[in-house]
Amino acid sequence: MTQWERLQQLDTVYSQRAFDLYNRDEFPMEVRHYLAHWIEGQDWERASRDSSRAAFLFQVLLENLDNQFSRFAQEKDSFLLQRNFRRYKQNFQKYQEEPYTLATIINWFLVKEREILNDAELAQQVQALQVQPAAMELESQRQVEKSLKDLKTKVEVMEHSIRCLEEQQDEFDFKYQTHLMDSCTEEEKKMQVEGLQKMLNALDKCRRNFLSDISAMLDAADVLRSALIDEELVDWKWRQQKSCIGAPDDTSLEHLEKWFTQIIECMFQLQKFLQKLDELVGKMTYDNDPILVRKPPLKSRVDTLLTHLIKSSFVVETQPSMPQGRGPLVLRTNVQFSVKVRLLYKVSELNHVMKVTVSVNKFRKFNVLGTLSKALNMAESMNGGMVADFRHLTLKDQKVGGGGKGINDLSLSVTEELHRITFQTQFDYQGLSVPLETSSLPVVVVSNSSQQQSAWASVLWFNMLCSDSKNVKFFETSPAATWPQFGEMLSWQFLSCGKRGLDNDQLETLAIKLFGKQQSYDSCKISWTKFSKENLPDTNFTLWVWLDGILTLVKLYLSDLWSDGSIMGFVSKGKERLLLKKKQNGTFLLRFSESIKDGGITFSWVQYANDGTPSVQTVKPFTSTDLKQIALPDILCDFWIMVAENIPVNPLCYLYPNTPKDQAFGKYYSEKTGEENPYLKYLKTKLVFKSPMLSSSTTDDDMRNSILDSDSECTVPDAFSPTAPHTSPSCLQHNFSESPLDIFADAHSPDIDVNVTLHEFINSPNILNGINLRMLPKSDDFPFDSGLIQDLGYPNIPLTP
Repeated sequence: MTQWERLQQLDTVYSQRAFDLYNRDEFPMEVRHYLAHWIEGQDWERASRDSSRAAFLFQVLLENLDNQFSRFAQEKDSFLLQRNFRRYKQNFQKYQEEPYTLATIINWFLVKEREILNDAELAQQVQALQVQPAAMELESQRQVEKSLKDLKTKVEVMEHSIRCLEEQQDEFDFKYQTHLMDSCTEEEKKMQVEGLQKMLNALDKCRRNFLSDISAMLDAADVLRSALIDEELVDWKWRQQKSCIGAPDDTSLEHLEKWFTQIIECMFQLQKFLQKLDELVGKMTYDNDPILVRKPPLKSRVDTLLTHLIKSSFVVETQPSMPQGRGPLVLRTNVQFSVKVRLLYKVSELNHVMKVTVSVNKFRKFNVLGTLSKALNMAESMNGGMVADFRHLTLKDQKVGGGGKGINDLSLSVTEELHRITFQTQFDYQGLSVPLETSSLPVVVVSNSSQQQSAWASVLWFNMLCSDSKNVKFFETSPAATWPQFGEMLSWQFLSCGKRGLDNDQLETLAIKLFGKQQSYDSCKISWTKFSKENLPDTNFTLWVWLDGILTLVKLYLSDLWSDGSIMGFVSKGKERLLLKKKQNGTFLLRFSESIKDGGITFSWVQYANDGTPSVQTVKPFTSTDLKQIALPDILCDFWIMVAENIPVNPLCYLYPNTPKDQAFGKYYSEKTGEENPYLKYLKTKLVFKSPMLSSSTTDDDMRNSILDSDSECTVPDAFSPTAPHTSPSCLQHNFSESPLDIFADAHSPDIDVNVTLHEFINSPNILNGINLRMLPKSDDFPFDSGLIQDLGYPNIPLTP
């Protein structure tokens, strides 16, 4: 099943997100739909960096559009699609000179699709894990549903009552007029008057009862209003706020829209009942008529309830975000962003009637460019809701005085300044006129992409700690976060980037790093300064910069390994050694580096000497620069070291605690074989470059240190038995009868001169194209017996294929 087909099978809330995604103009949904298989089969991320690849895919895309156009030309009822695809091709022609730009756009859409699919999957997992909260939420929803059903039933009863009241009044009026015109005896008139008095008393009682029923209904409606506005809507806004920083919370407005629409409809029905009472009073009134006294305050209550409900029903459904931004609520000047507002009262009579305008608070002066006014309409929502989707807004700094920017608090950095985007409209319906206004969550506006990391830190901190969206001066006196709050927020970041949050062991490792060993961390606090401004001990970077580097590494290169639990990630070096030294030979684990600013991952393994003494070796960390060239599973698969007598072995056998390496990572290996590998047409064996013998007693210390982390070794703990059992797994046992650089003659074409072929192979300018190189860690001082590494273009990386 393609990614596109999976998107179409999602629940309403996530399919709506996909629909909203393709509301943009950069990449038409119809092209995505009809070319789904081909689009998902291409490496757009590589094309965005490779101009020649991008140009090739660009031409193939145009050919596919032509082919699809031809198919539509042969089908009936496909005239519009045929016309659209012609227009799409014309629009794509603007990328003729820069096809990598289009590749970047397509790759961004595919990444966003995967994020939607991941969020949907996470929501299902969370729903399964949070049975009790879900049950409580369902109970509150059932209570709201029940209250609304009771309210609607009472409205139907009152509708019948008002008709009966009108009929009763008409009957009294008819008999009264007949009485006035009738000529009869005094005795008969007296009897008629008595009868009319009884009818009037009954009518008066019905009027009073009806007014009491309206009052009781307003009491019930006010309780329901409080449940909707003060509880359900507040909960939704908090869920939306948390979802902006990665929480897998449901932010669908489906229930709230239904509830607000129903209760507002009931209130408008009450308003009609009160208007009907005015008509009845206009036809007939009497002394002590209850309508004259009691109706005005009831009307005022109805209007107040309606006004409160309608004002609260105007919300920001999708918070401001840039197409390729760091995350929601981080905006950049001169870069387009989108935002969507919704009126939760869904009524067809107001479709395309209410105009919504956009403005920005005055804390820092901006010009807002783009379409600044849009009508609430039912066409931009899958379920027919009243929405205004602003997709092409841009903020531009407003120059003041001598060219400086708007006034701001000099004590705050640009990434600590918070701004609110405000939306206004006017509600005029059934005689009720209400001005409406709503605002986005605070956004951070930067002018340079290098500021996005700090801006995202501000967004995380605010939305973790502050539920008051109007508090734009939050960072003037920013509160500290408790460890439970901070840990949960960090877990959401990994959940968003790698489809798995942090477990208790990983959280404890981080807590120890921040606070030292404690019995409980619940009362521990971390300040905004310690999170984002102060450097970590013995480093030149902050806690957030370190964490964000790891998150970026996970998102770009390690998401599958993180998701399936292969990466232990956060574990101290001391604990790492204790864990490994209790395991069999060749057991290894993966953890994040604590010393690399932009994120690094390393692996350590245990090996045993002949006397049973265990030692732990750790390679220098791999960074994004390394993983961009070769995936981590391939590094683990192809990691070789030389042992005694120049025998190459892969020391990595079991992923901690005891999973065979190939079982854990085999599905991720990407080694090319056969015709896919260009040099196998000449050589069916593998080139092996000599590496230092890490386990040999003759290994020079400087040579060893160039490969291993300087602090990777530790002495055996006193409590650990030096004769602990160990094994020599089969993955460490190899029998090479030839020198590694002499194994070219196993199987080759009989009519090819091996020496000439090898010479051509080494000197070819395209030698690296398509070859899956096997690598050892980087080292500036790495010695080799051969100069082949320099010929291959990797002077600093010892390799074996």
